[in-house]
Amino acid sequence: MGILHHSEGVDVLPANIELSGLEVALVNVMSREVILKNYIDMIRDRYDWILIDCMPSLGMMTINALVAADEVIIPVQTAYLPVKGLSMLLSTITKVKKMLNRDLKVRGIVLTMVDFRTNYAKDIAETIRETYGSKVGIFKSVIPLSVKAAEASSEGISIYKHCPNSKVALAFADLTKEVLG
Repeated sequence: MGILHHSEGVDVLPANIELSGLEVALVNVMSREVILKNYIDMIRDRYDWILIDCMPSLGMMTINALVAADEVIIPVQTAYLPVKGLSMLLSTITKVKKMLNRDLKVRGIVLTMVDFRTNYAKDIAETIRETYGSKVGIFKSVIPLSVKAAEASSEGISIYKHCPNSKVALAFADLTKEVLG
């Protein structure tokens, strides 16, 4: 049901333009918070891992993802607005955990699109570590800002196929090992 089998050995259920109208369509739907969970429960036994990538929003699609998830990894760009939204996301996760998914765990925060050549990025990263490090946990792996990642995305291929030895590919590999370890 919409799942594409990618040549790199990964199945993908991509979003499309019709998904943008789903938020509005779900307003009057009964049990609208569990629609994604019900779908994932039907296919869960086919996969070792299911990753749900969400847009930076606290709408119904994100609520659905949180209800369907076992764990949350929170990517945070080292910039002012993403960090400001982090506390709102953590508050939403607390509410979802209390009301809809008691087993939900926050695995940690991963810093993304980091350009440590700038003091701004260093300051934001330090603020995130100081504010959330002891409460939520911060992954050691950091995903750097990379033109290679943008190129791979625009070509519709993974960073491993586009430029497997790039800093960003190696950083994602490190993050994967950290998550699995």
